[in-house]
Amino acid sequence: MNRANETIRKHAKEKSVFLWEIADFLGVSEPTFMRKMRHELSEKDKTAITNAITHISENKTEKE
Repeated sequence: MNRANETIRKHAKEKSVFLWEIADFLGVSEPTFMRKMRHELSEKDKTAITNAITHISENKTEKE
């Protein structure tokens, strides 16, 4: 089964970033974010989410 936005999901998992953390960073509710993830996102949205994952991951690393 090929889920929508699989590369984003894998990237978040590799960086130990939860999807709820991405939603929080982007200023949307978790249910809203999860509904958006059901369908393939635009390149603009994918870039924003990838940048959010990187930012969250780096901030987690600094706190440890």
